[in-house]
Amino acid sequence: MSSERRAGTDADAVLGAIPRWVYSPKTTEEAREVIEATAAETLSLGFIGGGTDVQLGAPMRQLDALLQTGGLSRVVEYAPADMIVTVEAGTTLAKLSETLQQHRQRLPLDPPALDRATVGGAIAANSFGPRRARFGSVRDLLIGISIVRADGTRARGGGKVVKNVAGFDIPKLMCGSLGTLGLIVTATFRLHPLPEMEKTVLVRSRTAAQVRGLVARLKAGQLEPTSLVALSAAAARFDVAVRFEGFGAGVTQQAARFAELQQREGEPCEQLGDVDAQAWWKKHDDARTKGAIRAKIAALPNALETFLPKLEAVREHLVDSILVWYASLGLGFICGASSDLAAASRALADARSALEKANGSLTLQAAPQAIREWIGEWGTPPPAFSVMHRLKERFDPQQRLNPGRFVGGL
Repeated sequence: MSSERRAGTDADAVLGAIPRWVYSPKTTEEAREVIEATAAETLSLGFIGGGTDVQLGAPMRQLDALLQTGGLSRVVEYAPADMIVTVEAGTTLAKLSETLQQHRQRLPLDPPALDRATVGGAIAANSFGPRRARFGSVRDLLIGISIVRADGTRARGGGKVVKNVAGFDIPKLMCGSLGTLGLIVTATFRLHPLPEMEKTVLVRSRTAAQVRGLVARLKAGQLEPTSLVALSAAAARFDVAVRFEGFGAGVTQQAARFAELQQREGEPCEQLGDVDAQAWWKKHDDARTKGAIRAKIAALPNALETFLPKLEAVREHLVDSILVWYASLGLGFICGASSDLAAASRALADARSALEKANGSLTLQAAPQAIREWIGEWGTPPPAFSVMHRLKERFDPQQRLNPGRFVGGL
């Protein structure tokens, strides 16, 4: 095997587990050889890219070896005329963006920390940012993928043409799998043109009911923002940022139309200049990564008012808490820190129970071990858990890959 290995250290720990061995392959073939060799030794194996979602999921039952994907960072194929790109999994989203910008194109996948977030990690963690409101999740942008299975064999799904759906199940299965089904080595995405202009309109200090009304006005006015984010740093009040992107005339028209709709309702808004807009979206990114406790919430988009009391009860036990709500998607995040972990755990458990009763969810994205032990990372397994279990058995029969990290201990 050509990839060298070294002894793991405290700096390599994943959710408290220190690997015996750490591999840093420089090619996809070296990565395949690592997986094949660790399979021969029946070693448990974890994967890590930029580490931006390293705290997502449960601690692994065992971690004998860790494969770092940072050396897999090539753009394999880029066809600007076809608006597709194939890239290795260890490539950061920031590096990929630099390549695409040369042809005024982009991959509109915008989780926080683009300088560290890798392509493979974003797929495995199903990462997303505010532009999901317009462009969808990573599975909507991914059209092809190649992986290495637990025994070292290669597998591919999808293709390099947007209309090609052959084998599309593998790309979908890899989204959000947290490395429990195989190592992602390359991914092929469909791209979008860079916008000619973008404008952010800010509406300050709104209630949950007013946020719902704002979303309804956008839909009734047939406006199509690329991002719609409500951010609350104070109890039960939200600053709402609405971002429009595209051709200059269309963006100007949509922003003006939105301002007009707001004025009719007596709700003032302001159009941010470029510097202030960049600062606001950086504030959003910082909020998403803030604090030792971070939970992702999902509910119906118009249900914020219903669950807000439970969410505010969680915030009562957090310090410098932030609530981020993607108002058109029904997805959000609560972030902060706490000195009373027992009280925070109880409040999180109550919020999860209320959400699950309405077919929503609360997932820990980061939390101290005490909270993890109290309420668990995932909540109630979904109805499709039996299917997920069979997939794990099929792809990783020895239970070697990130064992225990996924839902239900998979």
